[in-house]
Amino acid sequence: MNDLLSAILLGIVEGITEFLPISSTGHLLIAERWLGARSDLFNVAIQAGAILAVTFIYWRTLWSMMQNWRRPETRDYVMKLAVAFLITAALGLVVSKMGFKLPETVTPIAWALVVGGVWMLLAEKFAANRPDHTAVTWKVAILVGLAQIVAGVFPGTSRSAATIFIAMLAGTNNRAAATEFAFLVGIPTMYAATGYELLKTMHGGGAAGEDWTGLAVAFVVSTIVAFAAVKWLLGYIRSHRFTAFAIYRIALGIALLLFLPAGG
Repeated sequence: MNDLLSAILLGIVEGITEFLPISSTGHLLIAERWLGARSDLFNVAIQAGAILAVTFIYWRTLWSMMQNWRRPETRDYVMKLAVAFLITAALGLVVSKMGFKLPETVTPIAWALVVGGVWMLLAEKFAANRPDHTAVTWKVAILVGLAQIVAGVFPGTSRSAATIFIAMLAGTNNRAAATEFAFLVGIPTMYAATGYELLKTMHGGGAAGEDWTGLAVAFVVSTIVAFAAVKWLLGYIRSHRFTAFAIYRIALGIALLLFLPAGG
């Protein structure tokens, strides 16, 4: 396949899956089997595009926090975001130094998709039986920070799924409120992780021989598609549960286990 078309398709896959609770890692694994594996720098770039899209979506919220940081409720919310991020950053460095991460091969990703789908169904059912609660507690903030580490260690878990549903189980059972907190925490977290990976890639000579045209095109495509996907998701969850995503995850995980070789 033409390299530029391949880059566009991978940008589309990343843009759709990065913030939907279905695992971008699992989908990129499948896509790269047919479109060809790309460099670490390329994968970092398309992820950065998705993060930029979410930053655009929440720029008013972020600007409002900066303007109103003296208000107790705003300061409290920002502090909870900061704590969740710092927990992830600190533990993430420890995990990185220890080199503890499952391989991005079919079997662990497939099982993470299945287990995560079941987890989502159970969390939705549990949250539905409780009064609607939009406030984010310190318990939620701490657990969201820990959930991001779990998602980083277990490819296929999905950072958005892990954080949204731990927030719902821990007390913020309003889907919109849990999703907003998870996505806002994800902005600094993913910028930091992307920057860290970029530095490692550049330091290791990963930029040599890079297809910069394809990378730039994929970055733009990922940004545009992620913007559309997240805007759609935020509207969808106002009146729908995450059940369809959970069923899709389970079906995809089973299909991967059945039809792709375990070591691939």
